[in-house]
Amino acid sequence: MIIDLPSTTTSQLNRKIVEIRERGGAVALGRVLTLVIAAEDDEQLEASIDAANEASREHPSRVIVVAKGARTAAPRIDGQIRVGGDAGASDVIVLRLYGPLANQGRSAVVPLLLPDTPIVTWWPGRAPAAPAGDQLGQLAQRRITDSAAQSNPIRAIRGRSRTYSEGDTDLAWTRLTNWRAQLVSALDLPPFEPVTSASVTGEADSPSTELLAGWLAEYLRVPVRRVKTTEAEGIVSVSLDRPSGPIELYRPDGRTGTLTQPTQPPRRVGLQRRTTRDCLIEELRNLDPDEVYEAALRGLGKLSPGRSRRGKGTPGDGESGTSAGAPSGGRTTTTTKRR
Repeated sequence: MIIDLPSTTTSQLNRKIVEIRERGGAVALGRVLTLVIAAEDDEQLEASIDAANEASREHPSRVIVVAKGARTAAPRIDGQIRVGGDAGASDVIVLRLYGPLANQGRSAVVPLLLPDTPIVTWWPGRAPAAPAGDQLGQLAQRRITDSAAQSNPIRAIRGRSRTYSEGDTDLAWTRLTNWRAQLVSALDLPPFEPVTSASVTGEADSPSTELLAGWLAEYLRVPVRRVKTTEAEGIVSVSLDRPSGPIELYRPDGRTGTLTQPTQPPRRVGLQRRTTRDCLIEELRNLDPDEVYEAALRGLGKLSPGRSRRGKGTPGDGESGTSAGAPSGGRTTTTTKRR
């Protein structure tokens, strides 16, 4: 059910939600958080609501979407309430702010927040340079950005390393979960040798590649090279050098990777690019500060550039590696727009 309330106020929106609940019990009551979404346009607004609705089946929540209307218009708020099948396991409130109110998102959101629950702010598109200093970011315990959605993804993720505050995270990092799990598990297999160097190869403007390299550099404490390629989108390969031979994880098609290492037969592993829905669900599971993400951001300053690759190639061509065990340092360069 979708209810439009043009030229409304936050008080009228609150009263309408209570009325809906009392009349039909359609609004979810077991909500565990408030998710504030800063949307830029209608396409992004609908896509982010769809992802939030799917995530709400695991994390019932109140979703407040803040969209900016024409700044030259008279000040007003156009509201919309979505419940039932149009809101997953949440209730969704859409606020479109016009005129001078377009810059007053915090004032419009505060009266609609759920009491005594955590607040998460998500920018699915363009995000402020310092999320913790933004008026919507100041409300939140957790602030989610997506560097891959910025006009310059690499500049954006490196900017996050300068403005990081506890509670910040980025979906470019969340997309790496499967890569990190495969690399750590490979280091748990014989031969148990230290990693001496590493390299990460990926698309030139892939922030996930950068973060994967930074993570290896920070935790492996070895030289890591970031190699740019036009071979495929996102991350293409990771090589961890050890005395007996490298561990190589190679994914040329964005779906399936091949893991090779000395004394072990090659293994095919699933490395499908993760959806926004899956990444959002993961981020909402744990609202504590992400210290590993913070460390990966620190590692960006330790990367060294590798020789760029064009076209097809084998995992180790034109690259040198770093050592890995359970990440602990190193220098690497990465690029992955969609991971």
